[in-house]
Amino acid sequence: MKAVRRLGKTPQERGDTTSATGSPDIIELDDGDFAVIGTDITDQIGINPLPDARCATDERIVKISRATLISAKSDIPEQ
Repeated sequence: MKAVRRLGKTPQERGDTTSATGSPDIIELDDGDFAVIGTDITDQIGINPLPDARCATDERIVKISRATLISAKSDIPEQ
């Protein structure tokens, strides 16, 4: 598995990073799937955040900034 590209602006361009913290990001993988770098909030929000949403044992719920998702909008493929 390999990262191919970032979706949206860099964390520095969005102002979403410091030298002491991580950098939220959305990354396209070489198999066409996507990965998200964010803050793990699974313990805070619970494994059932919505009635029809469940986090499996091998999954984590991560939070990314609004700016991260909005800046990626134009890079998200339609299909």
